[in-house]
Amino acid sequence: MKRLLITGAGGGIGREARGALAPLAETLRLSDVVDLGEAGANEEIVTADIGDAAAVEALMEGVDGVVHLGGVSVEDAIDPILHANVRGVYNLYEAARMHGRRPRIIFASSNHAIGFHPVTERLDADSVPIADSLYGASKVWGEQIALIYWHKFGIESLRIRIGSVFPEPKDRRMLSTWMSYRDFFSLIRRAFMVPALGCPVVYGASDNSAGWWDNSKTGFLGWRPQDSADRWRAEKEDGAPPGDGEDPAVKYQGGGFAKAGIMRTPRTGGG
Repeated sequence: MKRLLITGAGGGIGREARGALAPLAETLRLSDVVDLGEAGANEEIVTADIGDAAAVEALMEGVDGVVHLGGVSVEDAIDPILHANVRGVYNLYEAARMHGRRPRIIFASSNHAIGFHPVTERLDADSVPIADSLYGASKVWGEQIALIYWHKFGIESLRIRIGSVFPEPKDRRMLSTWMSYRDFFSLIRRAFMVPALGCPVVYGASDNSAGWWDNSKTGFLGWRPQDSADRWRAEKEDGAPPGDGEDPAVKYQGGGFAKAGIMRTPRTGGG
């Protein structure tokens, strides 16, 4: 493709994407609200707030593909989530429609869109979203926006419910949710290579034997993870007991996000 846009290019995954996805396009357009440094060869840097519709419309001009990593990536108060993850996703898809190019979009959803499913359940692409947080709910919204723009306007998207993309798993839970950078970027490359994509859901995880997610319904992508958290199993389990099965952080797939409380203090008293 001629131009690939990566939003959230200053984040942890975005910084890795800058090099890993460069071969996909003649030009990488990198965007974030933070300083991205100097543009490299075949790079464009555009500072843009995805919550700003006019800025996003300009950002999307001439774009053939999008890896949308931008937005709030943790639980937060409602206002920043609404600005970046709700309005920002709408702005992105609406700008794609307005420009008429129908770029293929990789939408970074999250395991927190399904985080209130128990760890005893095995989920697939048709499993009902049960968000574990405001952040998770915003990702369910984004998944639905992607579907609307696919069914109404033919804009294809891959909705990746990302687990935990880090150099290695950090804790016992990540033995189930971990995804290597190599597997993540190979999935994105496949999504841009297949002749017809549609708007499927894929769970972003490596080949972990303790995994909770089944990607068999998206086998048409031809993607198979190459890495596994299993190499760290003994290290992460040693001295770390499974925990109380009734603790929400242990019981539900969202871990600590499922356990975290509501941010606002309830009102007390009658009236």
